[in-house]
Amino acid sequence: MHDLQRIIKRHRTAIPLTLTELATASGVSASHLGRIERGERFPSAYILRRIAKPLGFDEVELLTLADFLSPISTEDTKEKTAEAISRVDPYVAQVLAQEPVQVQRTVIGILKVLQSLAASVKEE
Repeated sequence: MHDLQRIIKRHRTAIPLTLTELATASGVSASHLGRIERGERFPSAYILRRIAKPLGFDEVELLTLADFLSPISTEDTKEKTAEAISRVDPYVAQVLAQEPVQVQRTVIGILKVLQSLAASVKEE
């Protein structure tokens, strides 16, 4: 849970979106979203599906991070993961390819946040 709340908050702030903006985009109240980010509530699969797109997640990715779905990947998910890995530094890709799929997805998610932050800094 602790990682999920951190991931949600980091993605939201990296975009950047306020809680109110995320609430408007997802149809989930800002107060409920705030409780999720503070770890006071665990989001249901329904809530995760609502906030996935505004946060830039694929629904399956966010549901897997929340342990609603098995980290065992389908062929389509393996292809998406392989594609994402191919866009990183070759050494990082080599090391990452040796990790379990869930670790790969988490690292890719972190890299997406960092790319988003870098893009927002360039715009300023």
